[in-house]
Amino acid sequence: MFGKLIKISNSKVEIKLDEELDMYKLQKLANDKQPTVELSVQDGRQISPDQRKKIWALINDLCDYTGDIPDEWEKRFKYKTKCDFNVDQFSLSNCSMTIANYMILEILDYLFTEDIPFKLKTWESIPQEFPKQMLCIRQKRCVICGKHADIAHYQAVGSGRNRNKINHVGMHIMTLCRDHHVEQHKLGIMTFCQKYHIRPIKVTEEIARQLKLGRIDKDDELS
Repeated sequence: MFGKLIKISNSKVEIKLDEELDMYKLQKLANDKQPTVELSVQDGRQISPDQRKKIWALINDLCDYTGDIPDEWEKRFKYKTKCDFNVDQFSLSNCSMTIANYMILEILDYLFTEDIPFKLKTWESIPQEFPKQMLCIRQKRCVICGKHADIAHYQAVGSGRNRNKINHVGMHIMTLCRDHHVEQHKLGIMTFCQKYHIRPIKVTEEIARQLKLGRIDKDDELS
């Protein structure tokens, strides 16, 4: 269970839970004994309760769909996070916020790839940083709303250039759905990026290879 600390009075604390408490389930977990709880306060460095809550909500939604056991998927995603982001072995009880963000991205990447539905609001779960942009580009999802998207360019491509032969390397890109792409052109690119706090990614040779960006897509006609 997760919640917010409301008041402290000597050795007593008052906590507002994020969801209703199931006393029957709590007693079963405590083997019908007096339940004991651990109070953990977010200190800004280790994984936050909110991050941990999002990870388990996503894993539980995945297991609701597959019928699998959450602990098994936790182990799989921890292993993939360790390999894909080159981090040491970690625990969800005390890992860093950065590693927690990596694991959230790893889970979302799998859910998108397998088209598995989940209840959690997707874009509230994705850290607002560089990995989010990479996830959106790889999965062709709008960086703002999460809908299907095409690549949009910070610099105009130009009507006099052959779109089939333009390489992405050196260009700044992001992924936008059709509606947000239209809005980008109405507002202007700088105003649009400031409004949504977007920092387009500059494509390097490595990123181009990783995301298979050999040329500009024909259907990206709004840039």
